[in-house]
This record gives sequence, C-alpha cells and structure tokens, in this order.
Amino acid sequence: MLPTLRTILGLPVLRAASPQILGGEAGGAAGLDAPVRWVHVSELLDISSLLSGGELVLTTGLELEKEPEATASFIRSLEESSAAGLIVELVGERDRSLAALQAAAKSCTLPVIVVQRRVRFVEVTEVVHRMIVAEQLERVERARDVHEAFTVLSLESAGTERVVEQAAGMIGAPVVLEDLSHLVLAYSAQGLATTELLHDWERRSRTTPSSARTVRTGPEDWLQVPVGVREQLWGRLVLPVTPDDEETAAMVLERAAQTLAINRLAERDRRELSQQAQAGLLNALRHPRGLSEAEALARAGALGLKRSPFYVPIVYRTGASAQAAPTSDGAQSRDPLAGQQEERALLELLAKVVKSTAGSALTASIQSGSVGMILALPAKQLEDATLQRLADALAVQAGGGTQAADDGGTRLRGAAAQAWTIGVGRPRGSLLEAAAGIDEAAHVAETAATLRGAGKPFYRATDIRLRGLLALLRNDPRVQQFVESELESLLQAEARGNGGYLDLLGQYLESGGNKAALARSGYLSRPTLYARLARLEELLAVDLDDAESRTSLHVALLLHRLRAL
Repeated sequence: MLPTLRTILGLPVLRAASPQILGGEAGGAAGLDAPVRWVHVSELLDISSLLSGGELVLTTGLELEKEPEATASFIRSLEESSAAGLIVELVGERDRSLAALQAAAKSCTLPVIVVQRRVRFVEVTEVVHRMIVAEQLERVERARDVHEAFTVLSLESAGTERVVEQAAGMIGAPVVLEDLSHLVLAYSAQGLATTELLHDWERRSRTTPSSARTVRTGPEDWLQVPVGVREQLWGRLVLPVTPDDEETAAMVLERAAQTLAINRLAERDRRELSQQAQAGLLNALRHPRGLSEAEALARAGALGLKRSPFYVPIVYRTGASAQAAPTSDGAQSRDPLAGQQEERALLELLAKVVKSTAGSALTASIQSGSVGMILALPAKQLEDATLQRLADALAVQAGGGTQAADDGGTRLRGAAAQAWTIGVGRPRGSLLEAAAGIDEAAHVAETAATLRGAGKPFYRATDIRLRGLLALLRNDPRVQQFVESELESLLQAEARGNGGYLDLLGQYLESGGNKAALARSGYLSRPTLYARLARLEELLAVDLDDAESRTSLHVALLLHRLRAL
C-alpha cells in the first residue's frame, strides 16, 4: 500500500526534527492515515494548479513569513486540491508564521505539520519516492502474478469451482459466484463457515443491486464484479467481506470474471465443434459410399458412441406451430434464427440426458426442423426407459420459450419444449443399418407431428398406421386430385369465408358418425347440430350415414391435413 502521512512522519529524518501537528485531532491529525501519492517541494503560495491530489507538500514557509495573512488562503488552496498534507520548516524566530499556521489549521481538515529544526527535504523526497515506487513495483508484480495464474486457468479451461477458489486464495477472503437469479453457482469460504457465508443468501443478494461495473454496494457493502461478455452478463462475483486491500481484491475479482467468461465461451465453442463433427459423421453413416461397419464403429467410437448390441434410430421433429407463423396468404413462414436456436438447445439438452443414462449417442441436425440421433444401448430392455427419459427431459423444460442456461447453453422452454415430436425407428444390431433407419424415424416423427389431441411421449411406425401411409403418398398428383375431388365444395366454402365445415366434418368423422356424442362434445343442441350436418351433406352431396362415404372423406381429410408436411 502507499505510505501514509503517519508513516512518513515516523521516518528518522523527520522524527529527529520533532514534528508538531497543528490543530489537534479535531484539525488535521485525523487525516494522517491518508495515502501519500507523491512529494512536492515548493516555496510558491499558489501551487494548486500543479497538484492533482494526494501530494505531500514540503516548504520552508519563507513566503508565508513575508505575508502571514496569506496563510489561510494558501492552506485552503491545498485542501481544495486534495493534497495529502503540508510540512512547514520553521527555523529560528518565526513566531508570526507559527501563529498564522496555528490559526489556519484549526479550521481545516488538511494535516499541517511544523518542524522547527532543519530538515533535508531532498532526503525526505528520496525516501518517500522510493517507498512509493516500491509499492508500485509490488503492485505490478502482483498484477503479473494474478494475470499469469488466471491465464493458466484459461488455457486449462479450469472449472468454475477452481477459478473461484483461486480468486478467494489470492484475496484471502470468501468469494461467491452467483447467477442472475441470485443462486450460488460456486463459492470458496476461505475459513469462514459455509452456513455463515451462505445464510439467507438469496434475500441478502437481492438487496444488493447488481451493476455492469466493479462497485461496492448494498446494505452489507459487498464488492461485486459482473461476469459475462459486454451486454451478455450471466452472473457476478461477490466479495461479502471487507478485504485488507480493496484495489488488489477488485483486480483479482475482475481477472477471475474474465477467466470465467472466456472458459464459458470456450466450452460453448467445444460443444459446437463436437456437434459439427457428429453431424458430419451422421451424414456419412446415412450415405456410406463404401464405408465399412468396422470403420463406422471406429469413427463413431472416437466421438463417444460406445459399441453396443443395439442401435436405435431416433428423429426429433419440430411442430409447425413452433417453427412457423402464418403469412398474409395463409402460408407458413419459418423463422430461421429461432429454429437454429431451438435445435442448438435441443442438442445440448439431449447430450446432457444421454450422459445420465447407460447408453451413448450420436446427435445432429439432419435438416431444418429435424434432429437425428443414433442411440446405442447395452440391452434391448433399456430402450423404452431411455426413450421415456429423453421425452421427459423435453417436458421438464416447459415454461416459456428458450433462455440462457447456467452453463452457457440455452434451455428449451414452454411451447419450444413441447413442439418436438419423437419418431423412433426399429432397433438394429448394425450401426450402418441404424443410420439407414433414420429415414424411417423421420417419417414417423413427421407424420406424428400432425396427430391431434394428447400425444404419446414418442412414436413408432405402428403408431401412425394409415396416416403414415398417406404421408408417403401425399405428394402424388393422383392423391392430390382425389383430395380436391372429395373436399372441393368445403374448400370453396372456406375460401368464400363460410368456414367451419372442415372442422365439423373432422369432428363428425372422429366421433364415428355418432351425432349424440358429437352434440355432447361440441356443446351444441341436437337441432342445431342436425341442421349443420344437413348443410354439410348438402355441400358434399353425399350421405354421411354411408360407411364408405365416411371412409373416403376421412382419408381425404387426413391427406388435406398432411399437406403442410
């Protein structure tokens, strides 16, 4: 630390001169512990323009002897310039100067010291400047040590706990890392009891305002440093006690915050590189072009896929509601950025869930709105349980869109989490065969996404049945012509603004033609329902009581609903 005026007065060169502090404790003595930044020797009475604060001014006071009445204004100018103190050498008969100094010192807070023996100012200057330079050099060396320590932690991609412990050890005081929700992510108590450090933490933290810069705030006067990059802050480091050296503590916390931010970005980059590698391999497995099973297993093993007796192809397909918004012409337009964020969040979530199971997996985006996975399982009996766990992970994330996660990724929330439909292909004993089954799983997921009502956690080919067959045929011009022929009158009515008949037809067919059940489920009176059904028959020009007519209309309606795939 910088030398204080009290320390300087204790130097032999000044102690031998019997310094006298004028004004007593109520005057300048209370400022003796202020740090001295520099020593300035001058005989001028107007030196305020030469000072920048923290200087100790040394003078013989000969000019004050000539103009004692200027003493008060001289001391006041030093005080306004934030000088650290004034030492005046009064040798000989200098009663007028001493009296003027005593009178002026009583009404100021600036420490005024008088020595009545000869003092070598050059010696005082040399010693004090040597102390100041030594302190500055010590700070530079300390800053270098801090920089080197945290640089090593950055290069090693050290964990959060290790970075926090390093910071606490360098400061010699407890350090806490919390997120934006005031939840503790990591801490180092440094000898303080954990129960005392973290007692009622969330409430105490919420009463301490956050800031985008290093500040000391709150009722407990915490020193805090934000953690993150520019506007993307995700937490803060807190020093909940008063450190011995606040400047050093702030420097250590700031360097620790930089390391945490860098390591988090590096972790995100590693995840993205891993996802890119898995996407490349999954594409190669789906289109082998001479790739052997042994080579496929070796490449997959290098990316973490364990050799297993069973490989299950899975595809996560996003629903149209989550990925698209209707345009003015009724078409659907997908938001590419939102889709990429959701897919990235899903990849991160699946990676975490798979790590907690007995299996391993290759996971990658296979096309816009679809994420493919090859799940390796050590036993066939684990298939349903693992699939249920993956499905549950999506459901748990429900709560409102995507948001930042504590580890640097993103979380799926609300509709985003619920929009993904899971299609499962048949388990295979060969990795290449399972990769070829991705297309089947994609077809299942794509078709299952059109199902109405409460869905299953995941779907297999046996769950989509007729709808799956129709999904394969939906682009055939003859099939499209069939749909138009069956539903032409209703589609035209919809186009003219006379809507509701397609939905009514769907409800009638899904109720199996039971008008009573339809009336109850639709909260309609029977006369009203019968009138609307009569109008529906009139538009279709068919007998809705005829089983074949209902079957034909049901197939056409299913195909019509599949057109958005």
